[in-house]
Amino acid sequence: MSKLKFWLQELRLPFMTATIPPAILGSFVAWKMTGEIDLLLLALTAVALFLVHAGTNVVNDYFDHVSGCDEMNVRFVRPFGGGSRLIQKGLLSPKEVYFGALLFFGCGAPIGVYLAYVSGWGLLLIGAIGVISGFFYVEPRLNLASRGIGEFLVGLNCGVLIVLGGFFVQTGSIALEPIVVGLPLAILIAAVLWINEFQDMEADAAVGKRHLVSRLGRKRAVVVYYYLLAFAYASVLSGIAFGMLPIESLVVFVTIPIAVRAGTVAMRHYDDTLPLAPANAGTIMIHLVFVIVLIFAYAAEASHVFLLTVVSLILALFLTAKFISKRPEPSVAQPT
Repeated sequence: MSKLKFWLQELRLPFMTATIPPAILGSFVAWKMTGEIDLLLLALTAVALFLVHAGTNVVNDYFDHVSGCDEMNVRFVRPFGGGSRLIQKGLLSPKEVYFGALLFFGCGAPIGVYLAYVSGWGLLLIGAIGVISGFFYVEPRLNLASRGIGEFLVGLNCGVLIVLGGFFVQTGSIALEPIVVGLPLAILIAAVLWINEFQDMEADAAVGKRHLVSRLGRKRAVVVYYYLLAFAYASVLSGIAFGMLPIESLVVFVTIPIAVRAGTVAMRHYDDTLPLAPANAGTIMIHLVFVIVLIFAYAAEASHVFLLTVVSLILALFLTAKFISKRPEPSVAQPT
């Protein structure tokens, strides 16, 4: 039972919001466009993504241990950086973590092949990009994160490609709309990674993980963070203006207070480990509200149930109010 508890921690389940909800969104885009949705295929898509995302989280923990990155990281703030720490605490061995990652990838692969068989073999290309970039993100031979493309790959995979993949499973085709819908999510998940890299920067740079935040330095990188948040909202407005997003998507703008607060905290505390934490949390919250609102917007469009838009607005307002009511400088345990 203790091992099971450790493995649940190792998986970092809260971060599954980066993959499974966007796939649901892609399926709902297909529902709106075709009038049909296959719930079994949607469920299998979610399971496959869970397994691949789990494998990615776990294998990155292993490679960050091999490189010494997590051992050297003393500025991380839980749960935004520093890995799961289970190897460092001796609760799971490196061997267990590595083979656990292979098991997750191995279980996800046949589901992906089946979905490709049912929907179209083009799905394998989308899946292969995700699996390869996930496995080799910090793998020593390729170490994609160190090449200054990690943020782009995370945005591409967890935004555009997952939404497009969810759409493809349902329709067997590619369309522009799911790509446009995935764009704000791509920008926001890249922003989540971007701001989380601030606390990890020294340890990452020490082991050669020269991501863009490390290359720019925090003072310049915080300006890019501002632009990422702005571009996410601008992409929604552009999508609505060109008729590619439902008008209900405007509900995402209730998160503006979170964005303002996150941006203000980031500008003031970009070089301070603990006070920066509200910006980390705020960016995750903005991404979560965006994906929830977009799912409800497409569900309302597909089912012609306006009440879903109202529910989306209430939920978005509740999450926003709950977040901004928190103390601006939460107590986050400083690692030792």
